[in-house]
Amino acid sequence: MIRKLYDFTLSLASTRYALWVLAAVAFAESSFFPIPPHALIIPMVLAAPHNAWRIALVATIASVVGGVLGYWIGATLFDSVALPILDFYHKADLFDQFAASYNEQGAWIVLFAGLTPFPYKIITIASGATGLNFTTFMVASVVARGIIFSVIAALLWKFGPPIRTFIERRLGLLFTLFMVLLIGSFVIVRYL
Repeated sequence: MIRKLYDFTLSLASTRYALWVLAAVAFAESSFFPIPPHALIIPMVLAAPHNAWRIALVATIASVVGGVLGYWIGATLFDSVALPILDFYHKADLFDQFAASYNEQGAWIVLFAGLTPFPYKIITIASGATGLNFTTFMVASVVARGIIFSVIAALLWKFGPPIRTFIERRLGLLFTLFMVLLIGSFVIVRYL
């Protein structure tokens, strides 16, 4: 199944819809979708290394725009959804402390999360819910997402054939590691 998905993604890279699919996934992942765009970027750049920079740019722009949606979700739905729950459990004051702490380090938090496998949607929604300065949020998002997607594209562009061989030989192991990182990130968020 993993091999079929990988082969499908490689074949997708040569279609005229590849960048649109990547943009949709990158946008959705920044606000609600669980699969990060890295899962598409890697096989797309391996299949079409001449488009590496375009792929990174599309992923960056779509991810940052999706982050705006995540920020909006946090800013607009927090009062109607999360705050009543916090009030019920008498934890609203703890959120105020969290928000103050979050906003002190907000740029670094967004930057760190944007550069790691940590679920970026958690950070975009939290940034909106805590009222992180929008300009700070946007600058950190553009820098973080631009760096991570460009680094992935550059490495695959430069060392593509050996990386492709490595990935194809160890696809099952890499998929397992990817899922452990993805699920682990959600577990960390849950119990943090």
